Amino acid sequence: MAKKTKEEALATRTAILDAAIDIFYENGVTGACLENIAERAGVTRGAIYWHFRNKLDIFEALHERLDLSIMDTILKDLENNHPDPLQQLENLCVALLADIENDLSKHKILSVFLVKCDYSGDMAVFLDRQHASKLKSIALFSRYFERARQQHHLDDNTDPHTLTLSLSFFLTGIVHEHLRDPALCNLDHQAPRFMRQFFKGVYRRST
Repeated sequence: MAKKTKEEALATRTAILDAAIDIFYENGVTGACLENIAERAGVTRGAIYWHFRNKLDIFEALHERLDLSIMDTILKDLENNHPDPLQQLENLCVALLADIENDLSKHKILSVFLVKCDYSGDMAVFLDRQHASKLKSIALFSRYFERARQQHHLDDNTDPHTLTLSLSFFLTGIVHEHLRDPALCNLDHQAPRFMRQFFKGVYRRST
C-alpha cells in the first residue's frame, strides 16, 4: 500500500507540473494562479500545497526537470566512445533542437523560460539559476571539443573553449528565434542543416 501511495503522489506531482506548463504558457507566470493550475491538473489546491510551497516553487521544479533532462541526455551521450567527437556533438545538437520541435511540452516550457517570462522582482533569482545551468552545459560541450583536439580533429591553434562558447551562442540564437516565431523554420527539418553549417568550419583543415 505504501508503494502505491508513493506512486500516486508522484503521479499527482507530475500532473501538477504538466498543468503548470500549460497555464504558464497561456497566461505567463505573473498571470497564472494556483487555482487555474489545480483545475487543469484535476486536483485540489490542497494537493498543490502538499507538493509545492507556491507558484515560484512550481516554476523552480519545472526548471529543474528540464535541466535534469538535458543534462542526462548529454551525460549519457558522453559515455559513448565515438571515433569522431565532432560528429557525435553535431548529432547531439541536431537531436536536442529537433526535440524542441517534436516535444510540445518542452516547446512550451522553453517558451515560458526564454520568451514569456518577466524576470523582475521575485523572479530575478531564476536568472542566476539559468546562468548556472548554462555553465554546466558549456562545461559538458567542452568535453567533446577536448576529445576532438586529443584525436587531432581540430587545428592546433583552435581554442576548444572559444568553440564551446560559439556553439552555445549559436544554439541559443536558433532556439530563441524558433520560439519567437515557430513558423520561421521547422527545427526537425532545418536543425541538420544549421548544425552542418556550423561544424563544417570546425574540422582540422588538410595541409
